[in-house]
Amino acid sequence: MIQLFKNSSSIWLIVLVQFFWGCKSNKAETTLPFINKPDFTPEWISEDSIAYPKIHTIPAFSFYDQDGKIVTEKTITGKIYVANFIFTRCAGICPVMTSNMNILQQKFKDDDEVIFLSHSVTPDIDSVPVLKKYALDKGVISGKWHLLTGNQKEIYRIARQEYFAGDTIGYYQTGNEFLHTENFILVDKKKRIRGVYNGTLALEMDRLIVDIETLQQEED
Repeated sequence: MIQLFKNSSSIWLIVLVQFFWGCKSNKAETTLPFINKPDFTPEWISEDSIAYPKIHTIPAFSFYDQDGKIVTEKTITGKIYVANFIFTRCAGICPVMTSNMNILQQKFKDDDEVIFLSHSVTPDIDSVPVLKKYALDKGVISGKWHLLTGNQKEIYRIARQEYFAGDTIGYYQTGNEFLHTENFILVDKKKRIRGVYNGTLALEMDRLIVDIETLQQEED
């Protein structure tokens, strides 16, 4: 009888350990990783890690949107946002990317916590008036989705060095090689990259929506 009791106790102990470990594992699985390198290697970094304060963040920037308003890092402070890089004369992947970004816009149009940034990679052509027409044609909501133009050198620098938009190859380019990428970059409220998605695939928008909602559950 005593042996049976001991065996039962052991079984319950194992069950309890598995239960709590399962809860811990589920929590880890629902926490998005950080992207700190241009090869998009996901890293799960806990707040008590010495690496936590060194997580890559998007630095200061300043561009004009389709309404002629200046958009800076202050605009996205405390916001979850998705960034990408397009140009209005693009007849290839850009129309699909813009259509998919519109899916996200419609999903979160009443959510002030979420915004979108589309940077022009041909800012010499995509002036404020050109972007405004493009915005009207594509159903872009002012204040929710910013189409950005400005200094080309600065746009390319932030795209490659900060958003890692050109992947590893683009990161190490030093000239003005044309930037054309399908990547959507998810950034959290603290300006840290939390995911990269193929902006030409509607299925990826479903995953991105889930990940945005996951970020909304994180503590500020």
